[in-house]
Amino acid sequence: MFYELIVIRHLFEVLGARWRALRADPEAGYSTETVIVTALLAALALTAVGIIVAKVIAKANSITTGP
Repeated sequence: MFYELIVIRHLFEVLGARWRALRADPEAGYSTETVIVTALLAALALTAVGIIVAKVIAKANSITTGP
């Protein structure tokens, strides 16, 4: 058997076990949901800051200082 298939099968077995554990206790998934939402909000904030910085730098570069 291919080594990659063994690794993938093991990955699915571990994910299945974790999924069953989360389904057994519905409150256990709350922290995971919070982490995912927080990560998405952080990514959106970083994107917004990146856009603002790019616009400020572009505007600063367009300012003429000489005659």
